[in-house]
Amino acid sequence: MPEITLTTLQNLKQQGEKIVMLTSYDAIFARTASLAGVEVLLVGDSLGMVLQGQDSTLPVTTADMAYHTACVKRGNQGALILADLPFMAVATLEQALHNATQLMQAGAHMVKAEGGRWLAPVVQQLTERGIPVCVHLGLTPQSVNVFGGYRVQGRQEAQARQMLEDARLLEAAGAAMLLLECVPAGLASQITRQAGVPVIGIGAGCETDGQVLVLHDLLGLSMGGRTPKFVRNFMPGQASIPEAIRAYVSAVKSGEFPADEHGFKA
Repeated sequence: MPEITLTTLQNLKQQGEKIVMLTSYDAIFARTASLAGVEVLLVGDSLGMVLQGQDSTLPVTTADMAYHTACVKRGNQGALILADLPFMAVATLEQALHNATQLMQAGAHMVKAEGGRWLAPVVQQLTERGIPVCVHLGLTPQSVNVFGGYRVQGRQEAQARQMLEDARLLEAAGAAMLLLECVPAGLASQITRQAGVPVIGIGAGCETDGQVLVLHDLLGLSMGGRTPKFVRNFMPGQASIPEAIRAYVSAVKSGEFPADEHGFKA
């Protein structure tokens, strides 16, 4: 497939074509997903849970992220690689610059940071130094202890207003992409219409510019417990993992996924 760049993603947004993102943590799945048409490979700190068996993303280190980013780079066949900055990696500007550099040198094309308007100076500094940033809003798993669990964010009017304003401020600071997790569909739609950059959703309704899932969720694999509402298992009816990933790509592109049942209301 042709090389996917930020310009590619911006053009897809402008043309109204959905962007497909999927987590990837190693070379073989990076190759499989990119050949199946996935445009953005997210090396997510979710690897702490699905690969390391942790009970949250908090124990994941920048060294872990750099290792898996390098693995994904070796298998990638043209997708854009987005790598998570893990817990406390952007606590100070100096740490943000150092940790983002590690991920870019490992093979990332863009880094992702969780947070709100307080991230604006970090976004500006990274962007000015040649590091594109995706900002993760809504349910940010690194803040799970502050939220008191994995809860939908933005249901209250004041909270929704703040998220809209945070999105605007972060884009003005230079954010090249936004990712919304567990946000009411109506609010996600407002943010997407407001934003000039691509907006990717997970549990954020069908009107964002694209969708992301965790690879293992797509394949129906879990460590046990409750399956999140926004997850769909794409393996049933498919003869192989590559076919399941292609089915996910097709469902996102056509607008079949996510359906109303995968989203949240205010």
